[in-house]
Amino acid sequence: MQSEPVIQIRNLTKIYRDFWGRKKVRALNSLSLDVNKGEVFGLLGPNGSGKTTTLKLLLGLLFPTDGTISVLGASASDVEKNERIGYLPEESYLYRFLNAEETLDFYGRLFKMSSADRRRRSEELIEMVGLKDARRRQLKEYSKGMTRRIGLAQALINDPDLILLDEPTSGLDPIGTREMKDLIIRLRDQGKTVVMCSHQLADVQDVSDRIAILHAGELKVLGDVNEVLKEDEKTQLLTSRLSDEAVSEIKDVLKRHSASMVSVDHPTSTLEDLFLKTVDESIARPGRRFVPDENQAGDSAATAEKSTDTADS
Repeated sequence: MQSEPVIQIRNLTKIYRDFWGRKKVRALNSLSLDVNKGEVFGLLGPNGSGKTTTLKLLLGLLFPTDGTISVLGASASDVEKNERIGYLPEESYLYRFLNAEETLDFYGRLFKMSSADRRRRSEELIEMVGLKDARRRQLKEYSKGMTRRIGLAQALINDPDLILLDEPTSGLDPIGTREMKDLIIRLRDQGKTVVMCSHQLADVQDVSDRIAILHAGELKVLGDVNEVLKEDEKTQLLTSRLSDEAVSEIKDVLKRHSASMVSVDHPTSTLEDLFLKTVDESIARPGRRFVPDENQAGDSAATAEKSTDTADS
Protein backbone atom coordinates (compact mmCIF):
# COMPACT_ATOMS: atom_id res chain seq x y z
CA MET A 1 0.00 0.00 0.00
CA GLN A 2 1.49 3.31 -1.11
CA SER A 3 -0.26 6.45 0.11
CA GLU A 4 0.25 9.54 2.20
CA PRO A 5 2.12 8.77 5.46
CA VAL A 6 0.18 9.80 8.55
CA ILE A 7 3.04 8.79 10.86
CA GLN A 8 6.72 9.05 9.98
CA ILE A 9 9.29 7.74 12.46
CA ARG A 10 13.00 8.01 11.75
CA ASN A 11 15.82 6.60 13.90
CA LEU A 12 13.72 6.91 17.03
CA THR A 13 15.51 6.09 20.27
CA LYS A 14 14.14 6.37 23.79
CA ILE A 15 16.32 5.82 26.86
CA TYR A 16 14.84 5.97 30.34
CA ARG A 17 17.24 7.27 32.98
CA ASP A 18 17.25 7.13 36.75
CA PHE A 19 17.21 10.06 39.17
CA TRP A 20 20.93 10.67 38.67
CA GLY A 21 20.68 10.63 34.88
CA ARG A 22 22.24 7.21 34.45
CA LYS A 23 20.91 5.04 31.60
CA LYS A 24 18.36 2.64 33.02
CA VAL A 25 16.41 1.14 30.08
CA ARG A 26 16.75 1.53 26.30
CA ALA A 27 13.06 1.24 25.41
CA LEU A 28 13.51 1.95 21.68
CA ASN A 29 16.59 1.66 19.50
CA SER A 30 16.74 3.43 16.09
CA LEU A 31 13.13 2.69 15.11
CA SER A 32 12.13 3.76 11.58
CA LEU A 33 8.74 3.14 9.98
CA ASP A 34 5.78 4.83 8.28
CA VAL A 35 2.04 4.40 8.82
CA ASN A 36 0.04 5.26 5.73
CA LYS A 37 -3.26 7.07 5.49
CA GLY A 38 -6.32 4.82 5.57
CA GLU A 39 -4.63 1.61 6.76
CA VAL A 40 -4.87 -0.54 9.85
CA PHE A 41 -1.33 -0.95 11.20
CA GLY A 42 -0.61 -3.67 13.75
CA LEU A 43 2.15 -2.94 16.27
CA LEU A 44 3.23 -6.16 17.95
CA GLY A 45 5.77 -7.25 20.51
CA PRO A 46 6.09 -8.98 23.88
CA ASN A 47 5.93 -7.03 27.12
CA GLY A 48 8.78 -4.53 27.32
CA SER A 49 9.29 -4.38 23.56
CA GLY A 50 8.53 -0.65 23.30
CA LYS A 51 4.92 -0.63 22.03
CA THR A 52 3.44 1.57 24.74
CA THR A 53 6.49 3.84 24.68
CA THR A 54 5.95 4.31 20.94
CA LEU A 55 2.30 5.29 21.46
CA LYS A 56 3.21 7.76 24.20
CA LEU A 57 5.88 9.31 21.97
CA LEU A 58 3.30 9.68 19.17
CA LEU A 59 0.96 11.48 21.58
CA GLY A 60 3.72 13.75 22.86
CA LEU A 61 3.46 12.36 26.37
CA LEU A 62 7.15 11.43 26.20
CA PHE A 63 10.07 13.05 24.40
CA PRO A 64 12.53 11.04 22.31
CA THR A 65 16.16 10.70 23.27
CA ASP A 66 17.07 10.77 19.58
CA GLY A 67 15.34 10.66 16.20
CA THR A 68 12.27 12.38 14.78
CA ILE A 69 8.51 11.76 14.74
CA SER A 70 5.93 13.37 12.45
CA VAL A 71 2.23 12.79 13.17
CA LEU A 72 -0.47 14.18 10.85
CA GLY A 73 2.10 16.49 9.34
CA ALA A 74 3.16 17.99 12.68
CA SER A 75 5.81 17.27 15.27
CA ALA A 76 4.74 14.76 17.92
CA SER A 77 5.40 17.46 20.53
CA ASP A 78 2.73 19.71 18.95
CA VAL A 79 -0.23 19.16 21.29
CA GLU A 80 -2.71 20.71 18.83
CA LYS A 81 -2.40 17.68 16.54
CA ASN A 82 -3.94 15.56 19.34
CA GLU A 83 -7.32 17.13 18.53
CA ARG A 84 -7.30 14.89 15.45
CA ILE A 85 -6.29 11.75 17.36
CA GLY A 86 -8.41 9.23 19.25
CA TYR A 87 -6.69 7.11 21.91
CA LEU A 88 -7.88 3.99 23.69
CA PRO A 89 -5.33 3.06 26.39
CA GLU A 90 -4.91 -0.48 27.67
CA GLU A 91 -6.70 0.55 30.87
CA SER A 92 -9.42 3.12 30.27
CA TYR A 93 -9.50 5.97 32.79
CA LEU A 94 -13.23 6.61 33.16
CA TYR A 95 -15.39 8.11 35.89
CA ARG A 96 -17.22 5.18 37.49
CA PHE A 97 -20.22 7.17 38.67
CA LEU A 98 -21.10 8.58 35.25
CA ASN A 99 -23.22 6.71 32.74
CA ALA A 100 -22.38 6.27 29.04
CA GLU A 101 -24.21 9.41 27.93
CA GLU A 102 -22.61 11.55 30.63
CA THR A 103 -19.17 10.11 29.88
CA LEU A 104 -19.33 10.97 26.19
CA ASP A 105 -20.79 14.40 26.95
CA PHE A 106 -17.86 15.07 29.30
CA TYR A 107 -15.24 14.13 26.69
CA GLY A 108 -17.11 16.10 24.04
CA ARG A 109 -16.82 19.18 26.23
CA LEU A 110 -13.05 18.72 26.36
CA PHE A 111 -13.02 19.12 22.59
CA LYS A 112 -15.30 22.19 22.88
CA MET A 113 -18.07 20.53 20.89
CA SER A 114 -21.48 22.20 20.89
CA SER A 115 -24.32 20.70 22.91
CA ALA A 116 -26.12 19.55 19.76
CA ASP A 117 -22.96 17.95 18.34
CA ARG A 118 -22.22 16.19 21.65
CA ARG A 119 -25.73 14.77 21.82
CA ARG A 120 -25.73 13.63 18.17
CA ARG A 121 -22.27 12.12 18.36
CA SER A 122 -23.01 10.36 21.66
CA GLU A 123 -26.12 8.72 20.22
CA GLU A 124 -24.19 7.54 17.15
CA LEU A 125 -21.33 6.07 19.16
CA ILE A 126 -23.47 4.37 21.81
CA GLU A 127 -25.36 2.66 19.00
CA MET A 128 -22.11 1.82 17.20
CA VAL A 129 -20.46 0.09 20.18
CA GLY A 130 -23.62 -1.78 21.21
CA LEU A 131 -24.39 -0.07 24.53
CA LYS A 132 -27.83 1.31 23.70
CA ASP A 133 -29.56 -0.75 26.41
CA ALA A 134 -26.96 0.26 29.03
CA ARG A 135 -26.63 3.92 28.14
CA ARG A 136 -27.96 5.15 31.50
CA ARG A 137 -26.24 2.62 33.76
CA GLN A 138 -23.30 3.86 35.83
CA LEU A 139 -19.96 2.65 34.54
CA LYS A 140 -19.18 0.98 37.88
CA GLU A 141 -21.83 -1.60 36.90
CA TYR A 142 -20.19 -2.33 33.54
CA SER A 143 -18.30 -5.52 32.78
CA LYS A 144 -14.73 -5.21 31.46
CA GLY A 145 -16.00 -5.82 27.95
CA MET A 146 -18.59 -3.05 28.27
CA THR A 147 -15.91 -0.76 29.67
CA ARG A 148 -13.78 -1.38 26.57
CA ARG A 149 -16.74 -0.48 24.39
CA ILE A 150 -17.41 2.85 26.08
CA GLY A 151 -13.66 3.47 26.10
CA LEU A 152 -13.63 3.09 22.33
CA ALA A 153 -16.62 5.39 22.03
CA GLN A 154 -14.83 8.15 23.99
CA ALA A 155 -11.78 7.69 21.74
CA LEU A 156 -14.01 8.41 18.73
CA ILE A 157 -16.01 11.32 20.16
CA ASN A 158 -13.98 13.92 18.22
CA ASP A 159 -14.29 12.01 14.89
CA PRO A 160 -10.47 11.61 14.73
CA ASP A 161 -8.35 11.05 11.62
CA LEU A 162 -5.86 8.85 13.51
CA ILE A 163 -6.94 6.26 16.08
CA LEU A 164 -4.49 4.60 18.48
CA LEU A 165 -5.83 1.42 20.09
CA ASP A 166 -3.97 -0.39 22.88
CA GLU A 167 -5.40 -3.90 23.40
CA PRO A 168 -8.86 -3.03 21.97
CA THR A 169 -10.27 -6.58 22.32
CA SER A 170 -9.12 -7.10 25.92
CA GLY A 171 -11.99 -8.44 28.04
CA LEU A 172 -14.35 -9.01 25.12
CA ASP A 173 -16.10 -12.32 24.51
CA PRO A 174 -15.83 -13.90 21.02
CA ILE A 175 -18.91 -12.08 19.76
CA GLY A 176 -17.72 -8.77 21.16
CA THR A 177 -14.28 -9.37 19.68
CA ARG A 178 -15.76 -9.99 16.23
CA GLU A 179 -17.85 -6.83 16.53
CA MET A 180 -14.79 -4.82 17.59
CA LYS A 181 -12.82 -6.11 14.61
CA ASP A 182 -15.70 -5.31 12.27
CA LEU A 183 -15.77 -1.81 13.73
CA ILE A 184 -12.03 -1.35 13.13
CA ILE A 185 -12.49 -2.39 9.50
CA ARG A 186 -15.43 -0.01 9.23
CA LEU A 187 -13.28 2.85 10.51
CA ARG A 188 -10.64 2.04 7.90
CA ASP A 189 -13.32 2.03 5.20
CA GLN A 190 -14.29 5.52 6.35
CA GLY A 191 -10.74 6.66 5.58
CA LYS A 192 -9.50 6.58 9.19
CA THR A 193 -5.98 5.44 10.03
CA VAL A 194 -5.79 2.91 12.87
CA VAL A 195 -2.70 1.85 14.82
CA MET A 196 -3.50 -1.24 16.88
CA CYS A 197 -1.39 -2.81 19.63
CA SER A 198 -2.53 -6.22 20.82
CA HIS A 199 -1.37 -9.53 22.28
CA GLN A 200 -4.26 -11.23 20.45
CA LEU A 201 -2.30 -12.10 17.33
CA ALA A 202 -5.23 -13.64 15.45
CA ASP A 203 -7.18 -10.40 15.92
CA VAL A 204 -4.33 -8.35 14.47
CA GLN A 205 -3.99 -10.75 11.56
CA ASP A 206 -7.71 -10.48 10.79
CA VAL A 207 -7.84 -6.68 10.49
CA SER A 208 -4.34 -5.31 9.80
CA ASP A 209 -3.05 -4.27 6.40
CA ARG A 210 0.56 -4.09 7.60
CA ILE A 211 2.38 -5.06 10.78
CA ALA A 212 5.57 -4.29 12.65
CA ILE A 213 7.05 -6.62 15.27
CA LEU A 214 9.25 -5.10 17.96
CA HIS A 215 11.52 -6.93 20.37
CA ALA A 216 13.74 -5.31 23.00
CA GLY A 217 13.00 -1.92 21.45
CA GLU A 218 14.14 -2.87 17.95
CA LEU A 219 12.19 -3.36 14.74
CA LYS A 220 12.40 -7.00 13.65
CA VAL A 221 9.68 -7.36 10.99
CA LEU A 222 7.84 -4.78 8.88
CA GLY A 223 5.51 -5.42 5.97
CA ASP A 224 2.21 -6.40 4.43
CA VAL A 225 0.53 -9.12 6.51
CA ASN A 226 0.10 -11.53 3.60
CA GLU A 227 3.66 -11.00 2.41
CA VAL A 228 5.43 -11.51 5.73
CA LEU A 229 3.39 -14.65 6.46
CA LYS A 230 4.05 -16.22 3.06
CA GLU A 231 6.26 -19.33 3.18
CA ASP A 232 8.28 -19.08 -0.05
CA GLU A 233 9.98 -22.42 0.39
CA LYS A 234 6.64 -24.23 -0.01
CA THR A 235 4.11 -24.35 -2.84
CA GLN A 236 0.41 -24.93 -2.35
CA LEU A 237 -1.97 -26.21 -5.03
CA LEU A 238 -5.67 -25.49 -4.58
CA THR A 239 -8.08 -27.48 -6.77
CA SER A 240 -11.73 -28.32 -6.85
CA ARG A 241 -12.68 -31.34 -4.72
CA LEU A 242 -10.83 -34.58 -5.56
CA SER A 243 -11.38 -38.19 -4.56
CA ASP A 244 -8.82 -40.00 -2.37
CA GLU A 245 -7.63 -41.87 -5.46
CA ALA A 246 -7.03 -38.61 -7.32
CA VAL A 247 -4.98 -37.13 -4.46
CA SER A 248 -2.51 -40.02 -4.60
CA GLU A 249 -1.82 -39.52 -8.30
CA ILE A 250 -1.07 -35.74 -8.13
CA LYS A 251 0.34 -34.89 -11.60
CA ASP A 252 -1.88 -36.71 -14.06
CA VAL A 253 -5.00 -36.87 -12.01
CA LEU A 254 -6.43 -33.39 -12.67
CA LYS A 255 -7.60 -33.99 -16.24
CA ARG A 256 -8.58 -37.63 -15.63
CA HIS A 257 -10.83 -36.64 -12.74
CA SER A 258 -12.23 -33.42 -14.33
CA ALA A 259 -10.72 -31.18 -11.69
CA SER A 260 -9.76 -27.60 -12.52
CA MET A 261 -6.75 -25.75 -11.16
CA VAL A 262 -7.96 -22.98 -8.90
CA SER A 263 -4.64 -21.40 -7.91
CA VAL A 264 -0.93 -22.00 -7.40
CA ASP A 265 0.53 -19.99 -4.56
CA HIS A 266 2.72 -20.05 -1.49
CA PRO A 267 0.97 -21.05 1.74
CA THR A 268 1.16 -18.74 4.71
CA SER A 269 1.97 -19.42 8.32
CA THR A 270 0.04 -17.68 11.07
CA LEU A 271 0.92 -14.36 12.63
CA GLU A 272 1.35 -16.19 15.94
CA ASP A 273 4.00 -18.49 14.39
CA LEU A 274 5.84 -15.51 12.85
CA PHE A 275 5.69 -13.61 16.14
CA LEU A 276 7.15 -16.48 18.19
CA LYS A 277 9.80 -17.20 15.56
CA THR A 278 10.82 -13.53 15.52
CA VAL A 279 11.14 -13.39 19.31
CA ASP A 280 13.18 -16.63 19.39
CA GLU A 281 15.54 -15.33 16.68
CA SER A 282 15.82 -12.00 18.44
CA ILE A 283 16.87 -13.68 21.68
CA ALA A 284 19.38 -15.82 19.81
CA ARG A 285 20.81 -12.82 17.94
CA PRO A 286 20.13 -9.75 20.14
CA GLY A 287 22.14 -7.36 17.96
CA ARG A 288 20.23 -8.11 14.78
CA ARG A 289 17.52 -5.62 13.82
CA PHE A 290 15.60 -4.62 10.73
CA VAL A 291 16.72 -1.29 9.26
CA PRO A 292 14.50 -0.04 6.42
CA ASP A 293 15.84 2.49 3.98
CA GLU A 294 13.85 5.65 3.20
CA ASN A 295 11.57 3.82 0.76
CA GLN A 296 11.16 0.62 2.75
CA ALA A 297 9.94 2.46 5.86
CA GLY A 298 6.55 2.76 4.20
CA ASP A 299 6.70 -0.18 1.77
CA SER A 300 4.13 -2.97 1.83
CA ALA A 301 6.64 -5.81 2.10
CA ALA A 302 9.81 -5.80 4.14
CA THR A 303 11.04 -8.47 6.50
CA ALA A 304 13.88 -9.19 8.85
CA GLU A 305 15.84 -10.80 6.04
CA LYS A 306 17.35 -7.37 5.37
CA SER A 307 18.86 -6.53 8.69
CA THR A 308 21.93 -5.35 10.48
CA ASP A 309 23.93 -6.51 13.46
CA THR A 310 24.37 -3.73 15.99
CA ALA A 311 26.04 -3.35 19.34
CA ASP A 312 24.30 -1.44 22.09
CA SER A 313 26.25 1.71 22.78
